[in-house]
Amino acid sequence: MAGGLSTPATGLVDSPPQSVHASHDSAQCFAALDLGTNNCRLLVAQRAPGGFRVVDSFSRIVRLGEGLSATGLLSERAMQRTYAAIQACSEKIARYKPARLRCVATQACRAARNGTSFLKEITRKTGIRFEVISPNEEARLAVIGCADLFEPAGVGALVVDIGGGSTELSWALNRGADRRPKLEHWFSAPIGVVTLADQFPEHEDTRNWYAAMKQCAADHVAGFVAPDVMRDHLITGKAHIVGTSGAVTSLAGVHLGLARYSRRLVDGLWISEDETRAAIANLMARDKAGRAAEPCIGPDRADLVLAGAAILEAILDRWPSLRLRVADRGLREGLILTMLEPPRRRRRRRRAKS
Repeated sequence: MAGGLSTPATGLVDSPPQSVHASHDSAQCFAALDLGTNNCRLLVAQRAPGGFRVVDSFSRIVRLGEGLSATGLLSERAMQRTYAAIQACSEKIARYKPARLRCVATQACRAARNGTSFLKEITRKTGIRFEVISPNEEARLAVIGCADLFEPAGVGALVVDIGGGSTELSWALNRGADRRPKLEHWFSAPIGVVTLADQFPEHEDTRNWYAAMKQCAADHVAGFVAPDVMRDHLITGKAHIVGTSGAVTSLAGVHLGLARYSRRLVDGLWISEDETRAAIANLMARDKAGRAAEPCIGPDRADLVLAGAAILEAILDRWPSLRLRVADRGLREGLILTMLEPPRRRRRRRRAKS
């Protein structure tokens, strides 16, 4: 699969999130709500020189896709958890009254037979309307959100977005004087941390359990028919992997030995392939309680982090990369950046997609 993409040369301006009570101009506020298979995430931002500043954010693990691979349905408990998170987001949205709001849902709502009815019920209860986006759009937005983390002097990057229910791989090139990436090839594998953990419940034989997850992930990502030149560029360091997911940021925190997760230290971090695999080995040596005690993981991610690691390692086995750049950003930031574009550019994008 292939497609073209150009992105604005703007990005997240490094500043600490403001309090929800901080002064703000509603006319300059933009909000993006991402309902994934594992997380519900809201980002409220204001336009700023060179990009945007975060005004407020919200993230909660909801596991909307829990049990979906076995039943084909969103469970009642998962929907209740998700509704509570969306209700919290709707209160923030009402407080900020953003000039533009975009709410998107991804793999769980794409795949579930009751996904559409669930979103209609959310609209009825909260007034929030979700757009179920395609894997293509999900990949495109992740590349836009991570564009600032491409090495300017490099050829491009393989953006790896490990979600709860799917994993998007996007090969994008640096193009033009402003180094805007162009999405050349993309692929969506229908496997993520929630679906993989559901399929392979944890047991005492950690090594064989992890190996089974890794083989399953390898079988899925093998469907990405990447150009030979991509492998060559990754091996020689002319290109690199950008990893955007909770699994990748958690591994980065473990690698750094952080006593408390810090986005400032993790986002944009360069980590070698050997260091990535060493962090994975560190976690494999621990049981679930030991992983939960890790400050950058916690109990909510303790049973998912190795599923994400298995997907990432399967990708590294197939496409070795000298360096990986960690992204604590992605789809939400991509949504904000597209909303900041001039109307003329947005119209050109819509015509190109139709």
